[in-house]
Amino acid sequence: MNLNSFETVFFIGIGGIGMSALALYFHSCQKNVAGYDKTPSHNTASLQSKGIKVIFESDIDLVEPKFLDPATTLIVTTPAVPKSNTILNFFKINDFKVIKRAEVLGLITNNTKCLAVAGTHGKTTTSSILGHLMFESQQKVTAFFGGISENYKSNLIQNGNEFTVVEADEFDRSFLKLKPTLACITSIDADHLDIYGNKEQLITTFETFSKLLPSKGQLFVHTSVPIEGVSYGVEAVADFTATNVKIKDGGYEFDLKTPNTTIKELNFYMPGKHNLSNAVAALAMALSSGCNPLKLRAALKSYKGVERRFSYKIKNESFVFIDDYAHHPKEIDAVREAVNEMFPQKKATVVFQPHLFSRTSDFADDFADSLSKFDAVLLLDIYPAREAPIKGVTSDWLLEKITTKTKQLVKKANLAAAINSIGNPLLITMGAGDIGLEVEALTKELIYA
Repeated sequence: MNLNSFETVFFIGIGGIGMSALALYFHSCQKNVAGYDKTPSHNTASLQSKGIKVIFESDIDLVEPKFLDPATTLIVTTPAVPKSNTILNFFKINDFKVIKRAEVLGLITNNTKCLAVAGTHGKTTTSSILGHLMFESQQKVTAFFGGISENYKSNLIQNGNEFTVVEADEFDRSFLKLKPTLACITSIDADHLDIYGNKEQLITTFETFSKLLPSKGQLFVHTSVPIEGVSYGVEAVADFTATNVKIKDGGYEFDLKTPNTTIKELNFYMPGKHNLSNAVAALAMALSSGCNPLKLRAALKSYKGVERRFSYKIKNESFVFIDDYAHHPKEIDAVREAVNEMFPQKKATVVFQPHLFSRTSDFADDFADSLSKFDAVLLLDIYPAREAPIKGVTSDWLLEKITTKTKQLVKKANLAAAINSIGNPLLITMGAGDIGLEVEALTKELIYA
C-alpha cells in the first residue's frame, strides 16, 4: 500500500501517545488530518493547536465531508478502540482502508533505516535517548516516541528520513509489522498475558521479532534477555557496557566500553541503573549507525528525559515529588532502586494506580511485594483502559496483600489530604492510567510544596 495515494487521514483514538505522533507526522507531510477520541487530553489539545480537528463524540455526522471519501481517506485505528465504536464501524462497512497504528508505522519505516527499540520495559526512554542522540549528531532522522520528550516537548522529532527511530511494541504482536535495520531488546519480563497466555509464548514472539532483521542487521540485547545478539549492560560482561560508574551532580558519570574502544567520562542525568542501561543501548545503536563519539558525548549530557519517566515535579531540600509511568512490578522495583540510590535517607510515600484488571490479577503478589518496600502506600482504583472488570480483582483485594503498615485505598478527590496526613518527605506517583492528570493539582495542594 502506498501512503502517498491518500490525501486525508482520519485517526480513531487520535489522543493516544503513539497515534498523536503519527497524526503530527502526516500533518507535517501536508496531509489533511483529523480524528476522534473519547476524552480531551493534553495530546488532543496539542493537536488542535496545530489546526488538526478532533471530535469527542462517536458520531459520523461530526466528521467533515472531505474525510468521507474511501478513495482518498486512510483510517488509522488502535486496539484500544472498542469494536463497537460507531465511527469505526461506519468506515469498515463503507469500504474505507482501515489499518492499525503498527501497520502504518511499518509502512512509514519501510524505505528507511529503521532503528527499532523492543522490550517489555524501557522502550520509551531508550528510543527517546536514541532519537536525541541521532538528532544532535545531525543524522537525517525521524523519531516516534511513546511519551513526550522533555528536550523537544513532543513525541515526534523530524530531521529527514534516512533513519527512523520507533518503539517496537509487543502488545498485540504489533512489532511484527516492522522491518528493522537495527534493533534492541531491553527486557523480556512476563506481561500482556491476556494476549500471550504465558511467558514462553512472549519469548517466542520476541524471537520471531529478532528474525525480522536483515542478514547484515544487528540485534542488541540486554544481558538478561535469553536471545542471541550483541550484548549490553551496566558493569556487566558484555559487548557494550558502562564501567567506572559514579553518581555525580544527581546523575551518572561513566565510561562506555565497546568491542573496539572505551569512551571515557560520559555524563547522563537520569537516575536509576535501569535508565543508565537504556542509555548504553541507545549509545550502542547510535555508534553502529555511524554517529560521531564526540557528538554523542555532548548529546547524552544534554538529554532531559521523558515526561512521566522519573520526572521531578518538586525537588528541594525538604521535599521531593517524582512522577513515573511504572505499571509493572519490575518497573516499580526499578523506580524504588533509583529512589534509594538518590535519596537513601528519605521516607517515601507511593501513590499507585493499577493499570488493567488482567495485569493486576496476573501479578497481584508481585505488585504487593514491590509496593510493600515503600514506607507508605496509597492505592487508587484500577484503571480499566480497554477491559471489563474481573470479579474479585479490585484495589481493595490488592491492598490486603500489601504488608506496609501505612496503607489505604483513596479516591482522587482525597489524594492530597491523604499524602499531607502521612507527611513523608518523598512522594512518588506511579501508573499508566490517568493518574498523570492529578500531578499538576497535587503540586499546588501539597503542604510541603
